[in-house]
Amino acid sequence: MRFGLVMGEAASGLRRNISMVISVILVTFISLTFVGAAILLQLQIVQMKGYWYDRAQVAVYLCTETQATGNCAQEEATAEQKAAVEAELTSTDLAQYIEKFEFENHDLAYQNFQTFLSDSSYASFVKPEMLNESYRVNLKDPSNADVLIESLSGLAGVESVVDQRKYLDQIFGILNAASYTAIGLAVLMLIAAVLLIATTIRLSAFSRRRELGIMRLVGASNRFIQTPFILEGVFAALIGSILAGGAIVAIVQFFVRGYLTTALPSTTALIGLGDALLVVPVLIVLGGVLAAASAGFAINRYLKV
Repeated sequence: MRFGLVMGEAASGLRRNISMVISVILVTFISLTFVGAAILLQLQIVQMKGYWYDRAQVAVYLCTETQATGNCAQEEATAEQKAAVEAELTSTDLAQYIEKFEFENHDLAYQNFQTFLSDSSYASFVKPEMLNESYRVNLKDPSNADVLIESLSGLAGVESVVDQRKYLDQIFGILNAASYTAIGLAVLMLIAAVLLIATTIRLSAFSRRRELGIMRLVGASNRFIQTPFILEGVFAALIGSILAGGAIVAIVQFFVRGYLTTALPSTTALIGLGDALLVVPVLIVLGGVLAAASAGFAINRYLKV
């Protein structure tokens, strides 16, 4: 098979169907950008889970004078009850699971409340004694939180024992839903791209049907006839894939590392350019493979008709 002749036929087909080629490029670009965004979102979720789950604490909230839930009877937790909780935390049964723990008294709880909710309309009505004192426990393995909850929930003076990971689960659930939505849209766009590539190839073959008939008469093989059409689809899709890769890099560079880095707390774990550069080859390969498959299927069916 003469390479130059095949490439010439492919270039001729691209020139004849320039509007359809542009359509393929745009659809491939949009669909693969959605695919790349969905991959990046999953990478971000995994990175954030690894970062925050390891730092999630178990909070042991003690009774206040205003509470009647848990083991509380509208009485402040006494010094003896606090000592009992601390003794349980340092016991041989629980110490093996605990990395460290610290005590948060009313004043410290109030300072933290003011830091995070100072703009709230009811912040001025909250007094230090209204906030729970608590033990903040960091576990060696956060998945062992149930052990602490079971051991400490029944102690006198304990209002509740809360695994803070449950709050993270709600956030990650929302992020996962957004990720799955992006994946669904990407799949629909990829289907549209595949159908458009197949339609483009069939129209291109139809417009050159006399040439194809002559090539068959002189003994040209199906492979020789099919290759230029497949190259047309692959070439258009690769341009769209490269544009999608550029869009993904730009999103990470200017939005994630630019805007989000300054807008979010410095402790938030964010993806970087390295992650984006890992996604780009995936998009290029995916675009090329889908284009080759759809174009090959379309021209093969046309030649059999």
